[in-house]
Amino acid sequence: MRVDRRRDFPILNGTGPRLAFLDSAASSQKPQQVLDVMTEAYSSYYSNVHRGAYRLSEMATEAYEAARAKVAAFIGAADPREIVFTRGTTTSLNMLAFAWAGARLRPGDRILLTQMEHHANLVPWQMVAARTGAELVFAPLDDRYELDLAAMNHLVDERIAVISVTGMSNVLGTIPSIGPIRTMAEDAGAILIVDGAQLVPHAPVDVKSLGADFLAFSAHKMLGPTGVGVLWGRLELLEALEPFEGGGEMIADVGLYESTWAPVPQKLEAGTPPIVEAIGLGAAVDYLGELGMGTVRDHDMELTRYALDRLGEFDHLTVYGPNNVERRGGVISFTLADVHAHDLATILDEHHVAVRAGHHCARPLMDHLGVPATARASFSVYSDEQDVDQLVDALHHASELFGVGPH
Repeated sequence: MRVDRRRDFPILNGTGPRLAFLDSAASSQKPQQVLDVMTEAYSSYYSNVHRGAYRLSEMATEAYEAARAKVAAFIGAADPREIVFTRGTTTSLNMLAFAWAGARLRPGDRILLTQMEHHANLVPWQMVAARTGAELVFAPLDDRYELDLAAMNHLVDERIAVISVTGMSNVLGTIPSIGPIRTMAEDAGAILIVDGAQLVPHAPVDVKSLGADFLAFSAHKMLGPTGVGVLWGRLELLEALEPFEGGGEMIADVGLYESTWAPVPQKLEAGTPPIVEAIGLGAAVDYLGELGMGTVRDHDMELTRYALDRLGEFDHLTVYGPNNVERRGGVISFTLADVHAHDLATILDEHHVAVRAGHHCARPLMDHLGVPATARASFSVYSDEQDVDQLVDALHHASELFGVGPH
């Protein structure tokens, strides 16, 4: 089912040439509905939350906590207290690496990741491994750009303490099967973390059926604002998590020499929170909920199928990622002959097509693919076939400019 929501996004409806915005995996555009809610919060009832015994503070607190409840319902959390607002996926994963794993890992323990992780789900674990003496091990990809589950299973033994995997690759679009990985984690007695930065904005996610212990994602990739993200965790695990930051809001009592913590989630939300940003996330969740995440997923698959078919017009263009749209998201990384991705993106921009170019914060994956960088087109609910056609037309112009024939 195709979604036709381009009209809701002001940046895509301005005067001048039509913009094909194909960089949604980096950060999505914002619908007017989200912008209106945030403007109302700033102009009508802005105040700090949880502290003020006056009307504006009570209104702001109610809206902030309502956003938490919306996010909980959106991902099927059992309790709004399982939703911790952070600065984004990166902060959520760092919190787990340092506050959970950093306090528990010992020399000889292992952290199991995959070859396709974003730096946010790699660098924190490198840092923690260096501090604790734990060892990093990596599950490989197969020749279809999918996670090799059999090889991954061979790495799982009693030494595995943490398994942390992407829910959807930001480079390949690959969607790993979490069920078998969950079984591996259970067999090893390890915690399972899912980086949901790309998955949650594009597919139905129910944490009860997902089976992870923790899930991290960001508002700005799911039509919401920057500066706010979510760490979901099973309540008993969040209660066992020591605070990552200390300060105001997260305490029950403070003396000169020691403090006690507030209940979850407040103990994990030190300082003034991203109030209006969280309210904006709540509005984004409303917007996506109205569409239905099943519809969003169908839209992505249909558009990806169309794009892969059209990109097949180019003999000298290589696409990196699964061919089966059931096994991938709306992220298409590609190279055109030996043209550097940055040069290609610059030419596409002259034709009002915005794509990402570079290593996409996944340098080890680029090394595995044997390329320094790729260009990447990525979709959202405002993307349509005309965007893909505009991309293909621009690629034909680029092919002529660089002397690369389409066939």
